[in-house]
Amino acid sequence: MEKYSKQREEVFNYIKHTKTHPTAEEIYMNLKLKNPNISRGTVYRNLNLLVEKGLVNKISNCGTPDKFDYVCTPHSHAICKICGKVYDFKVLLDDKTSNAIKAQTELEEFSNEFTIYGICKSCKK
Repeated sequence: MEKYSKQREEVFNYIKHTKTHPTAEEIYMNLKLKNPNISRGTVYRNLNLLVEKGLVNKISNCGTPDKFDYVCTPHSHAICKICGKVYDFKVLLDDKTSNAIKAQTELEEFSNEFTIYGICKSCKK
């Protein structure tokens, strides 16, 4: 059993109550405002543990820092290829699409959530 950690609780609560998909650095900078003694290493270690336990989802995007999301309900992500902003949306894979993926890959089991990439309105301007 994992020992209770006030810092881990602070990291988890920050992610749980934000509507954005913050990076580890953004989480650290915001928590540092309330708790000047928290270290960058503490934030990173606790993020890794929360991801490992399945309480937080890590969203990786080539070329930009990982972002973090509270896993509360199944949902998918759309990521801007230019600025890296992450959007949640509630469309999940249907059986037909899941079966097509299985037929074209060696994957037997996979998440019903998926990620698509595009260009957001701000970057398109």
